[in-house]
Amino acid sequence: MRHVATAILTVVLSIATAFSQTRTQSECDVLIVGGGAAGVSAATAAARHGAKVILTEPTPWLGGMLTAAGVSAIDGNYRLRAGFFGEFLDALVKHYGSEEALKTGWVSNVLYEPHVGQQILADILSNEPNVEVCLNTKLQTVKQKGNLWICGFEGKTPFKIKAKILIDATELGDVAANLGVPCDIGMESRNITNEDIAPEHANGIIQDLTYVAILKDYGTEQTPVKPDGYDPSRYSCCCVNDLCKDPSEPDRMWSPQMMLSYGRLPGGKFMINWPIEGNDYYVNILNSNEQERAQTLQRAKNHTLGFVYFMQTELGMNTLNLADDEFPTADHLPLIPYHRESRRIHGLVRMQLQHITNPYDNSKLYRTAIAVGDYPVDHHHSRYDGDEDLPRLYFHPVPSFGVPLGVMIPQGYKNLIVTEKSISVSNIVNGATRLQPVVMQLGTAAGIMAANSIKHNCDVADVQVREVQQAILDSKGYLLPLLDVEPTHQHFQPLQRIAATGILRTEGRNEGWSNQTWLHADSLVYTDQIYHLDELYGVELPNRQNITAKSMTSLVNQINKSVNLTNFDSKLNNAFEIIGKTPHEDKALTRGEFAIIIDKLFDPFHNFCITIAGDFKQEKLNN
Repeated sequence: MRHVATAILTVVLSIATAFSQTRTQSECDVLIVGGGAAGVSAATAAARHGAKVILTEPTPWLGGMLTAAGVSAIDGNYRLRAGFFGEFLDALVKHYGSEEALKTGWVSNVLYEPHVGQQILADILSNEPNVEVCLNTKLQTVKQKGNLWICGFEGKTPFKIKAKILIDATELGDVAANLGVPCDIGMESRNITNEDIAPEHANGIIQDLTYVAILKDYGTEQTPVKPDGYDPSRYSCCCVNDLCKDPSEPDRMWSPQMMLSYGRLPGGKFMINWPIEGNDYYVNILNSNEQERAQTLQRAKNHTLGFVYFMQTELGMNTLNLADDEFPTADHLPLIPYHRESRRIHGLVRMQLQHITNPYDNSKLYRTAIAVGDYPVDHHHSRYDGDEDLPRLYFHPVPSFGVPLGVMIPQGYKNLIVTEKSISVSNIVNGATRLQPVVMQLGTAAGIMAANSIKHNCDVADVQVREVQQAILDSKGYLLPLLDVEPTHQHFQPLQRIAATGILRTEGRNEGWSNQTWLHADSLVYTDQIYHLDELYGVELPNRQNITAKSMTSLVNQINKSVNLTNFDSKLNNAFEIIGKTPHEDKALTRGEFAIIIDKLFDPFHNFCITIAGDFKQEKLNN
């Protein structure tokens, strides 16, 4: 019997969908095509910022890779919980009773049953009166006429939606492709991206996809069903067993029980998303039509079913079988595969590896960050025939990073935003930005950007970056992944703002499995650690000296000669009161205290807006 909650939820949402499609035409401010991780967060953010939103999704489930693809183990950002991502985690903790209850497998610190994640996302959207959700709704046509997007859909009956802003939140960037947005597919040459770990020559090879299997133990022996094309040699070295003679990854050979417990879910089920001669599958369907995709993906399904058959027959796990109470599908597999890679649009900016490893060298994109990640560059290519000739991109270490806003704005199109995994990043960087927490944050930024475009009656490319960033901060989201400045920190916003100006630079580093960025807010501040005061205020700093309250008072007096604040002395005293010091003490200041004073007195974050490329503009934020 299907899980009761899943059945009821599916029926309720289907009824809502049917009602929404009895009309032949609808209008909204923001139309979001794709109800995956980015689409749901974009809809929520746009609605909370005052926009009227319609969210369409071709399947009966919300959540994409979080739920419908069955990848219910969240990778990364365990120490960077914020914004909508944090809201989703809080709901999981509430459902299961504690954070510890989510640590049931060893692949992740956050595991959950897919239907639970779907229910949480549906509940969140049901509480947003500005959002209309249309499930089981496929996009058929899209065109721009004047200042409106006109999109035709196939659902219970054909209908059209007119919208001012269009967001492509599909799994594979299909809206962008429909419109002819220039995109890249596969690996770029290192001669193009200057990424030393990229291949010498470009190719069209994308990452393996996976049809996840959610298994449960029925307690009695199951009847295995051998799928078409079953070949046990494809799985023989998935773990330590008698069939394995020549493992492709000898350093990653675990016992069958370790393989199974990798994705153990709360409630006792098992998520099988096993990359070592398991259910990863190589195919590139990006430019295929719907019928071709269905035929190809059936082979991917059979590959996963073959792995399940192998586990049942060769590994002796004969009481396990696909869970019959998880997905509303006839074959008990997820509604969609887990796509690790999509098309990647040509955006107003392109994020490359050097923007992660050296964010301050020859680029100012860090100033425009709207999402953070701390996962390494992780590519799955083992099922590609010829993977031995590809770069080794298994957990390539990087610092944690911020994703620039401009990666979601395609070149040459008005009022179009592209998010999910189709953003303007290199193939290498996609291996780090494709993860669920990053994609959810990208959706939030897309929704805020769309709502602000409606608010100011301007193109999305003309929305002020700082306005989007401030809204993210107000929702307790990160701009830069500062481990020593959490959203609960008393001075979270001013420290994030000053870091995002570059006046104080962060330190990124990799330690083992941990990719980190630190502001070192509690360390003493020195004059040679401060940047851009000459550019912004015409103030030159002396060679390396520590900064005391007294010397800080002298410095801000110099700055004020160009700013000319009213009631400056009163504001100065107030700023020092915040950090618990007085202006003329000889006590040394920390980096955090320096940032707080600069933010409080001169507010460079808002008083110097920035371009999409991160350049300063002599322009204040217009609210």
